[in-house]
Amino acid sequence: MRHIFNLTLLREILRPLGQIVIFVIATGTVLSVFMLTLALLMRNTQVNQVTMENYGMSLFTYTLVNLPQVLIDGVTIGFVYAAIALGYTMVYGVLEFINFAHSEIFAIGAFCSVEVLIFLDSAGYLQNASNGVALGWFIVGMLVGMVVAGGTAMIMERVAYRPLRGAPRLVPLISAIGVSFFLQDLIRLVESLTTGQFHRIIPTFGNFDERISFASLPVAGSTMELNIQVKSVIVIVGAVIMVVTLNYLVNTTKLGKAIRSVAQDRTTASLMGININRIILMTFLIGGALGGAAGALFALKFTRIDPFVGFFPGLKAFTAAVLGGIGNITGALLGGIVLGMLETFAGSYLSVFTMGAFGAEYKDILAFAILIAVLIFRPSGLLGEQVGQKA
Repeated sequence: MRHIFNLTLLREILRPLGQIVIFVIATGTVLSVFMLTLALLMRNTQVNQVTMENYGMSLFTYTLVNLPQVLIDGVTIGFVYAAIALGYTMVYGVLEFINFAHSEIFAIGAFCSVEVLIFLDSAGYLQNASNGVALGWFIVGMLVGMVVAGGTAMIMERVAYRPLRGAPRLVPLISAIGVSFFLQDLIRLVESLTTGQFHRIIPTFGNFDERISFASLPVAGSTMELNIQVKSVIVIVGAVIMVVTLNYLVNTTKLGKAIRSVAQDRTTASLMGININRIILMTFLIGGALGGAAGALFALKFTRIDPFVGFFPGLKAFTAAVLGGIGNITGALLGGIVLGMLETFAGSYLSVFTMGAFGAEYKDILAFAILIAVLIFRPSGLLGEQVGQKA
């Protein structure tokens, strides 16, 4: 029995890790080949001449030189979107309902974690803290954000969603939008009463802003250093842990089997003795906690937050969830990685390839163009919609 358990545990850990590696390599390869091919085809155009004048190298060389760092940045932001998208996926997988207030749950997690770190900094705990201790304090702040965000999600389900569970789908959707605005103003109210500031900046501590150099590449007669920030590594590792843990919880634990049963057939699950309200409440708790963790990682990566910080990341995470296949945990991961890389490629190369006609700000338009295209040509997403699984 123990041997079977160990095999199951190993499979549920290794499978998502393997999927992560495959998704990153496949997405990076496809986009890299596309950009390099496009640069090669444009070698005799005015764009190539302008690039040579401005950067002292051809368009193809410029694309190749910047490609490794663009891939690293794309993977980082992709995992941020994937981490946020997990919350959308959890709720939709059980209720077939888009919780648009999840972006504010994400913001609450970010604010709570940052406020804890600001308090610790003012108390002197973060000053001169070693790297290991600094990471420990950040984890403490993230755990507080997860608890508050998860608790808020539970209250939201009990007050705003449960009474509308039997109503037409449009009704809880409107309720979710109302809850979203309410939580935004609640954050503003709490911050105005406690700190008087709507914009909060995570304290500088530890070695999170330092860059780790891990490779040197000879390019265009010079040596290019490949590096990644410590906080980017923490974001990636944190998101991977979230994906693996959620995958294990849903596919192997008793609670996970109950969640899948409720997702597949609520009535039958109830007849089998499963407490439907409790399972749905636990689903919101897990989704909210994941959103809170994603908020803490986002705050660490981008340092500055405000009451509306969840809007665009939440919208892009929803796009990632739809792109990969709403209700599909693996799909949320794939959608986040694909969207993050597409956005980073657009932000890095769009201005150069269009000679400044379109700048990096158009990367946001790309996300919504992708959403429209997916809804038109493949509404179920890249991996298919996954609402219920056999328990």
